[in-house]
Amino acid sequence: MNQLFAVALGGSFGAVLRFLVSTGVYHWLGRGFPYGTLVVNVLGSFLLGLLTEALVLNRIAFALDYRAAILVGFIGAFTTFSTFSLETVYLLEQNQFSKAALNIAVNVVACLLAIWLGLLCGKALAGKAIVWAGGIFPYGIIIVNVLGALLISSVSSLLLLKVPMAIEQQLTLVIVMAFAYLGLSGLYVLLHLLEHGYSYSTHERLLMFSFAANTFACLLVMWLGWLAVKPLTNFCNS
Repeated sequence: MNQLFAVALGGSFGAVLRFLVSTGVYHWLGRGFPYGTLVVNVLGSFLLGLLTEALVLNRIAFALDYRAAILVGFIGAFTTFSTFSLETVYLLEQNQFSKAALNIAVNVVACLLAIWLGLLCGKALAGKAIVWAGGIFPYGIIIVNVLGALLISSVSSLLLLKVPMAIEQQLTLVIVMAFAYLGLSGLYVLLHLLEHGYSYSTHERLLMFSFAANTFACLLVMWLGWLAVKPLTNFCNS
């Protein structure tokens, strides 16, 4: 039952984010080609590769619900093979055979490449840590979390302005997404440390420092991502 609830919770976030990203892409690039579905599938494939290495292959024993919420719920709802199939059939029915073939080729190749790059990044970073007598700093996991924060801030900054929503709704959504990500990523850092025997009663400072470092790094990258994308957004609106 806990895993079902976790999948449902992750799926709700993934479905909402897919709607926002695909809608923003279509408002930005138009509907002459299935750009929105392509973007969410490529982004989701990269995240699946990255997080599969970080969450599954590291095997944190008591984080099964956590993994189910992210890998099955969130990414499963964020990506969509069915919409890709439907849009391809629509292109064939409209006799746009070249676009249909391009859609199939780009989705397959780009998604395979994205998941491969995600796995490479996960293998290079997951499990990396600075270890000393009586302590550990899991910088590899924090870098994985930072990559996710950069991706979220960049995509949301670029696309939210293209979605027909009131500014108050946009701000609320950004705040909820940021706090949800910071909480989940910080929880993953703590679970990793607890799994390696660093309990709160004996290593309180270590756990709090790692949690704070992850929060600060992700907040900083979210802010930098917003600053980096803002000139592009202004250029697209001009």
